[in-house]
Amino acid sequence: MQISDLIPWGRDKEKSPASERENGANPLVSLQREINHVFEDFWNKVESGWNGRSDVVGMFGPSTDVTETDKSVDVSIELPGMTEKDIDISLSSDAMTIRGEKKIEHEEERKGVYMSERSYGSFYRTVPLPAGVDPDKADAKFKNGVLTITLPKTAEAQAKVKRIPIKAA
Repeated sequence: MQISDLIPWGRDKEKSPASERENGANPLVSLQREINHVFEDFWNKVESGWNGRSDVVGMFGPSTDVTETDKSVDVSIELPGMTEKDIDISLSSDAMTIRGEKKIEHEEERKGVYMSERSYGSFYRTVPLPAGVDPDKADAKFKNGVLTITLPKTAEAQAKVKRIPIKAA
């Protein structure tokens, strides 16, 4: 079930051309249609997690990859335009939270024209962690706008990994 299934104004998208012609001249019907589009756009953004769209002020969703191997959990996050000072990483027993705030200020003056632009955005990601991650040996590196975090597993957790052979049917 999607969120749009719960919204009554999004259910009847199929309308007959005759009813559209009859209501097309009515300004209240046009207003209602525009309001419906605003709400549909909002719920589409909520469903997609606000990712991939830069028209939402104050929010952005960086691309995040999480991979687990026998020896570690590796997290990679793309954070262009940020520095390591803008990022905070915290670990609990079962999750890792990464927070950041992006601040861009640009001022320029030329030929008697003064231009000032500012943009801000913040994010946080919580990554659930499997049992057996050793938080004391966690390592984070930031290079070329990509944050890479390696969370090694304990020797005990590594010993519990069992491979199951696959047989042809």
